[in-house]
Amino acid sequence: MYEKRFVNRLTELRMQKGVSARDMSLSIGQSESYINKIENGVSLPSMSTFFYICEYLNITPAQFFEDEIECPEMLTKTVENLKQLSTDQLSHINTIIEDIKR
Repeated sequence: MYEKRFVNRLTELRMQKGVSARDMSLSIGQSESYINKIENGVSLPSMSTFFYICEYLNITPAQFFEDEIECPEMLTKTVENLKQLSTDQLSHINTIIEDIKR
């Protein structure tokens, strides 16, 4: 059960990033078929490799498992940008968000 959830989330996040399984595998220092083997349920990553995967995806391990957050990388970037705004600017952004949600 958890393995399938892990595989689905990895596939979803990799596709959001727009990279192939091969490119991701090589980028995290693994063989070219590594991510493909995970996505096909053949193997699971070690903890250290899981951390490399999260780093590659620009997300935290916690965000990896928060599947209610559809685009965690974008959310992280947005929060980092929001931290740089003044209180007045944040207030305007919040008003816009509330308006969009309606």
